[in-house]
Amino acid sequence: MILIFAVPWLIWRVGRTEYYAPLVVVQILTGILLGPGVLGQIFPDYYNFVFTPPVIQSLNGIAWWAVMIFVMIAGIELDLKKAWVHRRESGITAGLALGTPLLFGGGAALVMLLTDGWLGAHGERWQFVLGVGMACAVTALPILILFMEKLEVLRQPVGQRILRYASVDDIAIWGVLALILMDWSRVGKQLVFLIAFIVIGWLFRKLMAWLSERDRWYVALIWLAVCGFGADWAGLHFMVGAFLAGAVMEAEWFDQERMDLLRHHVLLVVMPVFFLSTGLRTNWTLGGEAVFVAAALLLVASVAGKLIGVRIAGRILNWAPGEASIIGWLLQTKALIMIIFANILLDREIITSEAFTALLLMAVASTMLTVPMVAPKLARLRELIGRSA
Repeated sequence: MILIFAVPWLIWRVGRTEYYAPLVVVQILTGILLGPGVLGQIFPDYYNFVFTPPVIQSLNGIAWWAVMIFVMIAGIELDLKKAWVHRRESGITAGLALGTPLLFGGGAALVMLLTDGWLGAHGERWQFVLGVGMACAVTALPILILFMEKLEVLRQPVGQRILRYASVDDIAIWGVLALILMDWSRVGKQLVFLIAFIVIGWLFRKLMAWLSERDRWYVALIWLAVCGFGADWAGLHFMVGAFLAGAVMEAEWFDQERMDLLRHHVLLVVMPVFFLSTGLRTNWTLGGEAVFVAAALLLVASVAGKLIGVRIAGRILNWAPGEASIIGWLLQTKALIMIIFANILLDREIITSEAFTALLLMAVASTMLTVPMVAPKLARLRELIGRSA
C-alpha cells in the first residue's frame, strides 16, 4: 500500500506531469512499472517478496469492488433523456464516433491474429476481433469529465454535447461486452437473469423513488451487489451487472455534489489498488518489441478511427470549423473504462496477457495525448470567437 500511494504521487508531484498525465494516468503507468514485465525483470527477488499470491489475491478483491462502484456511478450519470431530445445529432455523432474506430480496431485485431500469442485460450476469433475493436472505440466517460473540468468546457454547451455522445456510446459498449460474454450453453440462465432484472429493476425504481436520499445511498450499494452476483451467476461478468445496476437509477435521486465526492473518494482511496493490480497482469513474453508494435497499431486505429468518424459527423451536421477535431480528440480518451473492458476480456481468456498489455499501453498513450492536443485548439477557437465579437 505504501508503494501504491507513494510512488505515483511522487512522480506526479515532483515531475509536474499534470498537463499531459494526470494522477490517474501516472497511477496506471506506475502499476505497469511495478508489474512483472519491469520490476519483476529488474528485481525478481524483490518482486516475488512483495507480490506474493495472497497479496495479489487481496489486492484483486479490493480492486474489483472499487471498479464495481465506479462503473455503477458511470451508469447513474448516463443522461439518455437529453440524448433522446437531441436524438438525430446524438445518434449520428455517437454512431460514427463508435462505429468507425470499431471497424479500424477490428481490422487491427485481424492483423494481430496473423501471428500467434494474442488470442486467449478460451477465445473465439470473432470475440477477439469484436473485443479489440470495441476497446479501440471506447470513450472513458469518468476521465472525459475530469479532462473537460480541467479545460473549463464541462458546463458549456459543447461539453454537454460531448457527454451526450459518450453516454450513448457507453450503452453500446456494455451491450457489446454482454454479447461477447454470452455463454450459449447457459443461455437459459442469462434469459432468466435479464427477465428477473427487468421485473426487479422496475420494483427497485419504485422503492428508490419512495426512499429518502439518505437511505438511497445504502440501498444502491445493496442493489449493486445483487446485480453483480446475478450477472455472474448467469455467465455474464459481474461488471455488466454493475453497469446495469447504475443504468436503471436516476441521477436526480442523488445530490450531485455528493455523487461527485463519492467518485472523487473512490478514485482517491481505492482505485489506485485497481491500477496496480492491472499492472501486475501485464506480460511481455512475446518480446517487448512485438507488444509495442501491437500497441502502436491499436493506437493509430483508435485515434484515427475516432477522428475520422467525428469529422464525418461534423460534415453531416454542419459543425463550425475546428469543432470536430476538439470533440474527436476528447472522445478518443480511453483510460479507465477501456482498461476495465480489457481486464474482463483477460479474465475470460478471450485475449492473452500480451494482448492485454498492448491494449493497456494504447489506453495510456491515448489518454496522455488528449489534453496536449485539445488545449491549443480550444485556445485558438476562443481567440477567434473573441476576435469576431
